Amino acid sequence: MKVKFNRAALQDALSLVSSIVPSRTPKPILQCLRITTEDAAVRISATDLEAGITQLVKQVDIEQPGDIVVPADKLNSIVRESFDEVIELQAAESSVHLIGSDSRFTIYAHDPDQYPVVPGFEGQAELEVKLDKLQEGIELTVFAAAKESTRYALNGILWEVQGKKLALVATDGRRLSKAVIGLEKVDAVPEGRIIVPAKTMSILDKIPARSDASAGIRFMDNQIAVICGDVVVSSNLLEGNFPRYEDIIPTDYQKKVSLPTAPTLSAVRRAALLATEDSKGIKLSLDKHTLVFTSRAPETGDAQIDMAVEYEGEPIEIGFNPQFMADALRVLKVNDFELHLGQSDRPGLIKSGSDFLYLIMPVNL
Repeated sequence: MKVKFNRAALQDALSLVSSIVPSRTPKPILQCLRITTEDAAVRISATDLEAGITQLVKQVDIEQPGDIVVPADKLNSIVRESFDEVIELQAAESSVHLIGSDSRFTIYAHDPDQYPVVPGFEGQAELEVKLDKLQEGIELTVFAAAKESTRYALNGILWEVQGKKLALVATDGRRLSKAVIGLEKVDAVPEGRIIVPAKTMSILDKIPARSDASAGIRFMDNQIAVICGDVVVSSNLLEGNFPRYEDIIPTDYQKKVSLPTAPTLSAVRRAALLATEDSKGIKLSLDKHTLVFTSRAPETGDAQIDMAVEYEGEPIEIGFNPQFMADALRVLKVNDFELHLGQSDRPGLIKSGSDFLYLIMPVNL
């Protein structure tokens, strides 16, 4: 193989594709990237056996085709530290040479035949969605998925096609986030409940969102494949029962207040500064025209932040995990949101229009 790369284009591709490479694995070859020439482009692939990603790099000059497997971290480091506009890659037998204007690096390579197959995108898309809208939905939900759970379904995000809309739902059992986005095309509705791993969703969120870019989606057996321009992300789907979340979303709340997003986020963060490790909670006291955020640490002191609000309902005091509140407020792109409350022992609801809902369980203080 002998290929000249535009260094900036190569670095962008390496940064995205390497995001799936596991830091630890009993199979060292999974910490590598596969680089293959295709006509007038070069395909870079990576997989952790559960998800895979490929990207075509077209800013290349291919003098000799080939297929190589090289360690991702070494290749990334060399390309990132280079100042050259063009980097030449040469491969022969078990070595790869990276040549710049004043440098030459040699990396030992692996046998491409030993590298797992990374699926591409075959056939027509069943769903199409604007990439920026999909990424907005991901950012509004992925943080609420369980990090590690024996109920594997909670480690992913539920996809539900509802007419021309796609609902994304994530929960870790203590909070639940739901975002609804519009679809550009619906040719086929997948059967059963589709649960996409949170790691796969995070990778989709890293694809550069060029203006008006669309993502095509296909479902095959127990897999999903998403294509956007020169990037294809594929993944196994999660098995298991996702909670019937519709049954736990309250519909009878009478207490509602509209709050400014940024000032509320600031108040939550400041009140949390003196929250105790034991309670991990802050108290919200809502009364006529006033919302007060408080926390108390017996060994340290207490905090109180007052906010003027337009509220005429019954007073209520309720405790929440401040980190859970901040997670939702941080990703909201709107200036205001609604807080809906029932009783102090029932969940709180954060709403933004009809397309975002966040349920958060109360804590005892």
